[in-house]
Amino acid sequence: MRLDEMADVIVVGAGPGGSATAHYLAQTGLTVIVLEKGTFPRDKICGDGLTPRAVAEIIRMGINTDGWIRNYSLVAHGGGHRIEVPWPELNSMPSYGMARARGQFDHDLAKRAVESGADLREGMTVTGPIIHERSGRVIGVEARPKGADRKAPPLRFLAPVVVDAGGVSARLATSVGREKIVNRPMGVATRTYFRSPRADEPIMESHLELWDGEPGRSNLMPGYGWVFPLGEGLVNVGLGSLSSTAKPTGIDYRRLFDTWMSNVPEEWGFTPENQVGQVRGAALPMAFNRGPHYGNGLLLVGDAGGMVSPFNGEGIAYAMQSGRLAADFIAQALARRTLGQQDRVLRQYQEELRSELGGYYTLGRIFASLIEKPEIMHLCVHYGLPRPTLMRLVMKLLSDGYDRRDGDWMDRLITALTKAVPSA
Repeated sequence: MRLDEMADVIVVGAGPGGSATAHYLAQTGLTVIVLEKGTFPRDKICGDGLTPRAVAEIIRMGINTDGWIRNYSLVAHGGGHRIEVPWPELNSMPSYGMARARGQFDHDLAKRAVESGADLREGMTVTGPIIHERSGRVIGVEARPKGADRKAPPLRFLAPVVVDAGGVSARLATSVGREKIVNRPMGVATRTYFRSPRADEPIMESHLELWDGEPGRSNLMPGYGWVFPLGEGLVNVGLGSLSSTAKPTGIDYRRLFDTWMSNVPEEWGFTPENQVGQVRGAALPMAFNRGPHYGNGLLLVGDAGGMVSPFNGEGIAYAMQSGRLAADFIAQALARRTLGQQDRVLRQYQEELRSELGGYYTLGRIFASLIEKPEIMHLCVHYGLPRPTLMRLVMKLLSDGYDRRDGDWMDRLITALTKAVPSA
């Protein structure tokens, strides 16, 4: 007979959100069990680019970044123009980004959580929640170890608070009825790796026009491409497309990727013989497309709560930020004596997320509804890229690279805009 395992908090998923949650909770002295379906190192579909906002979260966690490649500017291509915009000097984040393959990055964060005292269990597939019969509260999860006999009873892990950091599928949240909000933006990312002489360039590069044939003589498609040098001879190359709702776009992303690769300069080396790994794709849940972020003992962190930015497909910074916030509210809640008091504290987690990101995500939803139309994107690129001041403002907005307090006039403008719209 197996005994139930007990902890103060169960975290499902050891991606950036789950590991950040576990790290900060363990530092408070709480017992944390992290259940991760895969085994490290494991691959994740991602652009591998880390904006200054993400780097700020990495610094907070105390991650050793020796040897990680840094980038100091964003290069944008479109409408026959090329413009390079340095990352801004800000009070709230560093003036550089980084790049790190997700297979290594997630492992780095998980190891940091373990160093802080979290109990990481790899190869554990969570099969469902454990619900208190009378209250309906999530009081734990059932899980099955990798390779276990399917007829054997699942393992049971019990805790006063459970965190779903399980990514876009959010199976735990879905199992308790927290479905996707279909009128929120949904992105798709498709990427692979190439051995390339561009591997050590200190930039992040965006290609703002994607064509379904010869550039300038075929149909302009919604979306953008990226080139993120990773060092060690590798470059992450991919494309992202955006829909203002969760409805399928009908675009053949693999074919679009191949078409783009056939038109890039030969000297970049983005050829089949230099390709490392398959072209793979994944969905990007955006703008709080699942909620509530707290209810009945279950919190949602990162992609499970739809926290990818509609502006640029960035998810890592918000996963780590939401994990940090979740850990703070959980620690405060578990210091209270009654469930009612704990719930009142935990409900503030969602309010804090809305305060921090709600207005910004609403602006992102407006942005998504515009740029999913290729003709509007074309006009913006053609007339906007040649204007350096405008592009600095746009880059701050799109990368969430602005100071909320005591910033310059661009920061104050963006902050005012986020406060003028309803919170997502």
